[in-house]
Amino acid sequence: MHALAAVGAGASRKASTHGLELRIAAAGRPARLSARELMAAKVGGAVLAALPGASVGALAPGRLGLLLVVAVPIVGFFLPDLWLARRTAARAGAARAELPQLLDLLRVTVDAGAALPSALLAVGERADGPLGGEWRAVGREVSLGVPLADALAGMAARLPLPEVESLGRALDRSRRHGVPLGEALDALATDARSALARRVREDAARAGPKIQLVVALLLVPSVLLLVAAALISALAGSGGADLAGWA
Repeated sequence: MHALAAVGAGASRKASTHGLELRIAAAGRPARLSARELMAAKVGGAVLAALPGASVGALAPGRLGLLLVVAVPIVGFFLPDLWLARRTAARAGAARAELPQLLDLLRVTVDAGAALPSALLAVGERADGPLGGEWRAVGREVSLGVPLADALAGMAARLPLPEVESLGRALDRSRRHGVPLGEALDALATDARSALARRVREDAARAGPKIQLVVALLLVPSVLLLVAAALISALAGSGGADLAGWA
């Protein structure tokens, strides 16, 4: 039983480490971060947050103090995850933004007669974003002997987006069945542009209520305060003038 428990614990740790590595890769591996370093940052965040949490908890009344003592270190533990999630979202947005243009370039390069790995490498070298970097990685891996299907699977793991998965499937089908790639790339580029435009409209629709909230909470009270100050000043001046007249 002890041996089985040890094996289970080891497998759980490996699965957890693998999951962290995938999340770090999806974020672009900032500062060459590893899963062990991320866990160290999480533990360090919890430890650093424990002292102010205990201080604030000691001042809070009753159960609120105990809640703060427990909750603040938990927040510190998960802050690196929040930072990683923001990096992942920003990287995904940048990849979606450059996808249509890179697909057009890839179609032109393939139609000119370049092999697919060479075309991915050539187009990737002309781009500075995360998707271009992944295409460069695929081209270099294939040149070193890695099968194209494995290189594309690695790209999809490092950049887990539906658009990238669709591209990987289209490229793999072209490789295995000899299907002309130009029309497929053109269709993918059209879909990518439509999806990007739809996300822009959705972001704009979500931004509207936020702007209204900012206006309601900040600008309107500020204007009301200015109006009230002007009225008070005018009333004060009028009162002083009346007193002078009476005198």
